[in-house]
Parts: sequence; C-alpha cells; structure tokens
Amino acid sequence: MFQSKIAGIGHYVPKNVYTNNDLTRFMDTSDEWIQERTGIKERRYADRLTETTTTMGIEAAKIAIERAGTSAEEIDFIIFATLSPDYYFPGCGVLLQREMGMKEVGALDVRNQCSGFVYALSIADQFIKTGMYKNILVVGSEKHSFALDYSTRGRAVSVIFGDGAGAVVLQPTTAPGKGILSTHLHSDGAEAEKLAMYYPGSSAGKWLDEKPNWPEQELGGMLMTSEMLEDGTAFPFMDGQTVFKKAVVKFPEVIHEALVKNNLTANDIDMLIPHQANLRISQYVQKTLGLTDEQVFNNIQKYGNTTAASVPIALAEAWEQGKIKDGDLVCLAAFGAGFTWGSALIRW
Repeated sequence: MFQSKIAGIGHYVPKNVYTNNDLTRFMDTSDEWIQERTGIKERRYADRLTETTTTMGIEAAKIAIERAGTSAEEIDFIIFATLSPDYYFPGCGVLLQREMGMKEVGALDVRNQCSGFVYALSIADQFIKTGMYKNILVVGSEKHSFALDYSTRGRAVSVIFGDGAGAVVLQPTTAPGKGILSTHLHSDGAEAEKLAMYYPGSSAGKWLDEKPNWPEQELGGMLMTSEMLEDGTAFPFMDGQTVFKKAVVKFPEVIHEALVKNNLTANDIDMLIPHQANLRISQYVQKTLGLTDEQVFNNIQKYGNTTAASVPIALAEAWEQGKIKDGDLVCLAAFGAGFTWGSALIRW
C-alpha cells in the first residue's frame, strides 16, 4: 500500500483588503472590539462580479499543480471543499474541471464547512493509498462576502469571515515514514443549529426550537421573504459562546488522537496548522498542548476565517515562509459547523 504525500501546494487571496476600520462604515463596531474578540485585523473580499469560489480555487490549483511538477491534464480526481459554492448545484468541482480543461475525471464536492479541507484530504489519502488515483487535486475555497449581514445586527458573524482559496496535489510515495501518517474525523450533530445557515433548505427551520416568523406556503416550500431579510433569518447564525466552548475541547482531543495513533507527543510537532476560526481558540489550544509560538502558525489576523480554505492557505504560507521543512512533523486540525472536526498528521 502506498502512502500519500503533498507534492504541491498553493493559495490565492483576493486583492481587496477590508480592515476593521473599513467595517465601521457599515456597522457599529471598532478595530479594538474585533481584535479583542477574534484577533482579526483585516480580511480579503473577492471582486463581486469577476471572482467566484471556483475561480479563486482555480488560481490556487494552478500553483499547486505547477509545484507538484505535473499538469492539469494529469489530474485524475478532484475534491472541492466549500460552503459557498457558485451554484446551489452543481458543485464547484465540475466547474473547476471544465475551466481548467481537465479530462473527464471524477469530481467530488465536500460540504463540511470549516473542517471541509481536512475531510477532503482524508478522502484523497484513502484513494492514493489504495492505488485508485495518482494525482488528486484537493481544493478549499470560499467566497463568504456575498452572503453576510453587514449591519450591526450581524456584526458578530460578519466581522469574522473573509474570502480566499488553497489547494494541494496529493501523489503516492514509497518513502518510509513520509507523507500523511493518519487522519481522524468526527461529528456530533446534537447542536447543529448553533452554527448554521437555515436558508436555502428544504426544512426551512424545521429543527429550530423557536420558529422564525416565516409565512406558510401552499405548496409546502419556503420562499425568500422581505421579513427574512429584515429579521436576519436569511443570514448565517452562530452562537459564538457554544462554538468556542466546544472547539477548545475538540481541537486538543483530535490532535492528541493523531499523536497517540502514531506513538508521538505534542513535543514532536514541528508545526501545527489549526483552522483559522478565532485567534483566541488557537491560543487556547496552543497553551493546552504546551506548544511554543514557533510550533503554531496563525494568519487569521490578515485573512479572517476563510472556512474550508483556511487550513490550506495557512499551510501554503507556512511552507512558503520556510517554516515547514523536509522531515518536519506537521499537524492539521479543524473544527466547525455540524459540529464536525478532524486532524491529519503529516511527515513532510
């Protein structure tokens, strides 16, 4: 059985920078308020008309493919992770395949939000290990900026998120002890509504304890209404306190799980790349694991939370800055809506 290695990695972020002070034009907030709660100083927003989740993913993919020493024609499977697809359906995987002129390969879309890239990487790892595919493109890309509530009512969510994309190419390796050592995936849907976007969806809030004031429709569906825009129920919802409390428990747990599986300890980690959800969460996890600043990479200060794109963007930047070297033990970890969470341990 093969091991899978990350043969190439790349990322792309839009050129439009929005600082915390820029957001004060739309909502009652401040740079101090945002930094204190999230650590974020600025984020990138895609061009409204010319950039999409797919086009950003393509830019990251081009870099990853070139660095892997291969070509778009040689990619034999695509896995695309996002919560903000160009269309409700079809998914971004086939759109990327079309625009990059790839052959008729399989394209899988993963909707696991913040842990989407770790889930996608785990799936790709299984395909490589069994010998089914040899060049798998894994993309995490998000365009959040088009669907956020930029009012004071929505500030607790809107100030957190940004746009961008990251990608890797996985290939087989026979080098002993190198590549992806193991991946670990979990979910618990008991509190799914604590971090969710209820519309569009066929249940239209069916599982909520307190139903929004939405009008009934004769045909059983739920249409977008002016009331939904006015009361905020058409936008993403997050119970930040619940998410924080769950994340700071599950992050260390799933990292320890990976280390124990491979007979290693936190001291063996050369670089931890956590999902960039909130700098305070990353700092808490770092303290819990007893890691130094040199062992953890954070870039949420520049980009905000880019959900499925955050891990590959951070991984790409850490590698480009020389913080990840051959032979290093790299741990990826993520936690997000669902709740879902996961980790991957890699010998670079």
